[in-house]
Amino acid sequence: MPRDRFLKQSLGNNLYSQISQSRILVVGAGGIGCELLKNLVTTGFKEIHVVDLDTIDLSNLNRQFLFRHAHIKKSKALVAKETAGKFNPGVSIEAYHANIKDPQFNIEWFKSFVIVFNALDNLDARRHVNRMCIAAEVPLIESGTTGFNGQVQPIKPGQTQCYDCSPKETPKSFPVCTIRSTPSQPIHCIVWAKSYLFTELFGIGEDEAPELDHTEDSDNKEEIENLRQEAAALQKIRQSMGSQEFPRRVFEKVYSEDIERLRSMEDMWKTRKPPNALDYETLLPKATEIPPTIFQQDQRTWTLEENVAVFNSSLTRLSNRLDEAKAKSIGNAPPILTFDKDDKDTLDFVASAANLRSISFGIETRSEFDIKQMAGNIIPAIATTNATTAALCVLQAFKVLQGNVQKAKMVFLSKSVDRALDREDLRAPDPGCAVCGNARATLAFNPERATLGDFVNEVLKSKLGYSDELSIQTDAGLIYDPDLEENLSKKLSDLGVVKDSFVTIIDDDDDSPRINLILAVSEIDFPETSPPVVLVPEALQIPKKAKPTNGVTHSETNGHVEPAGQKRKRDADEAELETDNIRKRGKVAEQPNGTAITIDDDEGAIVLD
Repeated sequence: MPRDRFLKQSLGNNLYSQISQSRILVVGAGGIGCELLKNLVTTGFKEIHVVDLDTIDLSNLNRQFLFRHAHIKKSKALVAKETAGKFNPGVSIEAYHANIKDPQFNIEWFKSFVIVFNALDNLDARRHVNRMCIAAEVPLIESGTTGFNGQVQPIKPGQTQCYDCSPKETPKSFPVCTIRSTPSQPIHCIVWAKSYLFTELFGIGEDEAPELDHTEDSDNKEEIENLRQEAAALQKIRQSMGSQEFPRRVFEKVYSEDIERLRSMEDMWKTRKPPNALDYETLLPKATEIPPTIFQQDQRTWTLEENVAVFNSSLTRLSNRLDEAKAKSIGNAPPILTFDKDDKDTLDFVASAANLRSISFGIETRSEFDIKQMAGNIIPAIATTNATTAALCVLQAFKVLQGNVQKAKMVFLSKSVDRALDREDLRAPDPGCAVCGNARATLAFNPERATLGDFVNEVLKSKLGYSDELSIQTDAGLIYDPDLEENLSKKLSDLGVVKDSFVTIIDDDDDSPRINLILAVSEIDFPETSPPVVLVPEALQIPKKAKPTNGVTHSETNGHVEPAGQKRKRDADEAELETDNIRKRGKVAEQPNGTAITIDDDEGAIVLD
């Protein structure tokens, strides 16, 4: 008997044929990802690609059933490929132990998939995949869980709201004065290490950190200025990056000089215990004797000397990475590193730096595992919720694959006596959304010839009809506006406009501005006789921004999504009407719990509504 006999009978020949020919992507191989891979493999998908940067930890084993104790410290993606493949040897699974934000996963790569499943646990990565799917015009099944609550959102570019159409909860921020001068909890030291020290040494500076509250009230204003002065001093130390003195200089600056300066403010310590400065010369001999195995011991709390050893090692590793990035960089935009809880180098730095600060202030230190949960805002998951959410992802994907997006629903799972599953219709895209409420095209240019002036004058103004009131932003920042004309003679490649990056055109016309235009950058070797900059497609209609109505814009009225447990309920008339419609579509057997089972006369498929 053929292996897929019952699959064809259950799904119907047409849907099964679509499934077997679909090339799909799963981003994340954790709680939801493991369940999702199992479902996809056993449902008949033949080509599956899975991306995950994380490695398997002991704490994963209670709910990520594709992994066993022997897999600890191994790649989640690679082990998931091996284990899930055993459910159906005829399936081809391609695994990537990598960050989905890596350049290799560009727009063209996303375009190669029929559908993408998000099984991620952090906001930044979710938004990145959402942005890439919108640019590539590929359907996305977004999902997430929080304890007993789960949510599945089918996203069809141009037809439904995207992930960023609805407002997300703002991460908690901490006053700068608390983070800089008077920490009292481990989280204060973790935020200091992640959002201040790390960004000053390897990023773009703490001014962009969302976890630091820069509101200049009476208590915070002076501390913000002091923090800026300290940041300037760190920028000088940053120039010695790569040398043997770099770890020493950083350590002495933040754990000796800065602490001594705080201790000198006697009024600050009248009601609290002052911090203690740490001496690098005293700690270094014992720190150098710490064996490398300490880096793998993330379940226990490190000693003072062990934290110094991890601190020095992580600084060296991160310095080397930044030097390599500089060697490969193109253009004037300096390369930077960003914190990722699944990146061992950045996590080692934040964990050790936070613990050293905690020791200085007499605060309880934490294990690297605990710091990973706090720094990455990880929420504990429940296996049953993950399994149910993954199953709902596949059911909604069936509707998208069949082209029945109008029948797809946003589904909510909650711990409720009355109704564990709730659903609502998908909404139209929000015109005010910063991601999908934009016009999109491809910008192709010759990096050896094309200047910003060519792009502004020949494309934006001549062909698209923009006025002088416009601004251009890249991933690195603003490169053009009416007051920044000195960049016009520079090459686009020197301004950070490189392959697989994005350029945003903002119409600043006061009377009738257009919506933003987002261009995906592609480099092409043009003939000498061709224009150095080309838009694809060349004929592009960019709609005007919707005018506010009664002081409330369209995006403000459509951007709200109610939390799980508070979704609108269907009244009795709607339920009765839906049941009548089901009866008309096929032969219906009413079950005691009210579930309707429909037999599709054309294909013999069994459909649960």
